[in-house]
Amino acid sequence: MSGLFESGRIVDLILVLMAVEAVVFFIIARCMPGRVPLGGLVLNLAAGASLLLALRAVLTGADWRIIGIWLGLAFIAHLADLVFRFDRSDRSDQ
Repeated sequence: MSGLFESGRIVDLILVLMAVEAVVFFIIARCMPGRVPLGGLVLNLAAGASLLLALRAVLTGADWRIIGIWLGLAFIAHLADLVFRFDRSDRSDQ
């Protein structure tokens, strides 16, 4: 079990589960158009995946710049998700 963490493979497993989650939500969105906000979902998953990849980089001893890039991408995706959510809530208030 420790090898799963030391190699960073645990992150790969979680990313696969996230991909399955995304596929399920895309299928649901196709069956019920307009009910699942895919834009927010994609941005949220991108932020989470970037954080997981930063974790994987730390676990495998990657250079600090690689870790910083993943964290920066997570931050950008998170900000985009917030903008998407606030923009969406502004439209629903009108």
